[in-house]
Amino acid sequence: MQDQNQSPFNALPPVVVALVIVIIGIEAMFSFGARGYIGGPEAVGWRLNALQEYGFGPQYFWWMWENGTWPFDLLKRFVTYAFVHGAFTQAVFVCVFLLAMGKMVGEAMGEIAVVLIFIGSAIGGALAYALLVGGNVALFGGFPAVYGLIGGFTHLLWLSLATVGAQQYRAFTLIAFLMGVQLLFGLIFGGSPEWVADLAGFVTGFVMSFFLVPGGWARILQKLRQDR
Repeated sequence: MQDQNQSPFNALPPVVVALVIVIIGIEAMFSFGARGYIGGPEAVGWRLNALQEYGFGPQYFWWMWENGTWPFDLLKRFVTYAFVHGAFTQAVFVCVFLLAMGKMVGEAMGEIAVVLIFIGSAIGGALAYALLVGGNVALFGGFPAVYGLIGGFTHLLWLSLATVGAQQYRAFTLIAFLMGVQLLFGLIFGGSPEWVADLAGFVTGFVMSFFLVPGGWARILQKLRQDR
């Protein structure tokens, strides 16, 4: 019989819970500071200061590229931007996706895979944003990272459909729907280049899953031997 007092978080991989706690903790600090509950008068600007200190901008990448120097203060932004958000609602939606996709990816691939995909997709999204969008418009928020987890889930579904002989393109229904919603909102409320980072995060997560899914590396080696 199931324990009625069991915490719902027990069913989630601990690393997923930890990532959510970090994101919500940062967001709570910003929200309480903006309302004057903590930090004094200067706390009103905590969110803006964090976006300036930890957000990612294409200009940082191109400066490092042109000067051939890669300081940690700028490199960290490829990851840290995923933990700071422009608004409470953005952080909530990121956490919802993180809980759902992180649970499924974590159960199938393990907790380390969740962390690697989350971080790798954040980096992949930022890099694509710098290369394809450019300019000085900042990138912040965890959507590229959680889209990477959607990529991991899509990979699992893609493999599952292959085992039953079903059409594998059906695995991409979720990402097609999400991109369609972004396009619709862009047409109605004005476009945003952030979708480039989101899509790149998805692709990064999907590709990384070839190596992180159990038995994936063995299948890759087998495929390479067959192609020789």
